[in-house]
Amino acid sequence: MDKIAVLIPCYNESRTIKKVVTDFKTCLPEAVIYVYDNNSTDGTDEIAREAGAVVRYEYRQGKGNVIRRMFREIDAECYVMTDGDDTYPAERAKEMANLVLLRGADMVVGDRLSSTYFTENKRRFHNFGNSLVRWSINTLFQNDIKDIMTGYRAFGYEFVKTFPVLSAGFEIETEMSIHAVEKNMYVENVVIDYRDRPEGSESKLDTCADGFKVLRTIAKLYRAYKPAIFFGAISLVLALISAAFFLPVMSTYLKTGLVPNFPTLIVCGFTMLAAIQSLFTGLTLETIRQKNRQDFEMELHRAAAEKKRLL
Repeated sequence: MDKIAVLIPCYNESRTIKKVVTDFKTCLPEAVIYVYDNNSTDGTDEIAREAGAVVRYEYRQGKGNVIRRMFREIDAECYVMTDGDDTYPAERAKEMANLVLLRGADMVVGDRLSSTYFTENKRRFHNFGNSLVRWSINTLFQNDIKDIMTGYRAFGYEFVKTFPVLSAGFEIETEMSIHAVEKNMYVENVVIDYRDRPEGSESKLDTCADGFKVLRTIAKLYRAYKPAIFFGAISLVLALISAAFFLPVMSTYLKTGLVPNFPTLIVCGFTMLAAIQSLFTGLTLETIRQKNRQDFEMELHRAAAEKKRLL
């Protein structure tokens, strides 16, 4: 088992990967640097290998697929994840690793948004998207993670080995953040200086397409992690709609003894049945979620025991 493993997912980062590997080797000399190449065509893997990194491959395209492979294959007391585009400072890696190794943090978030991100990043919609995602998750899940979509993080062994990677692409960081909050993990924030990509290095993030995926991921995870509230809200809306159309029909019936809008009455009845069904769906899924939380705690115990065995 490695003491510290630096994980660098890469796709066509030949302009910057040598500097990234060299910087992390300097700042974390005790760490093993892993570069996982994701079908690069510009020689990223060879440059990383020459710089001293351990190079491995993931042939399914997408950052989420790369991270799934990394988490499955590598055993370490502490994992530091960064990007290969030289936008994150290696100088803060030691502080982030120490929060995991010495204070028992499950996840440490490299917070760009509290420092230089909004001035350094030249892609205006990226700024808006990061702010929107942070506000959405902090509001819906009632937490205080400062930067939801940062690619600069540190993890403990138990987090990595119990985190179910479901996303294939860039929405993976959002999934990590929500998972940590929902499972009551110990999360720390470290403010970092962000620098924009150097000239000639292009972002692989599609602002609109990947932004939509992130928002869809938030909605899906909210449904999974907060089913009572999610389906309860749907139930309330349906019940209000049913009541709004039923009351005039009921008023007319009380006055005349007649039901002139009989189809409306039928639709109101079915809508109220849907509201009741949604309510009980939420309650049932909430019970299942609570059982999953109990099972997850047992998984944490097993992961901790496995870590001791490997040490």
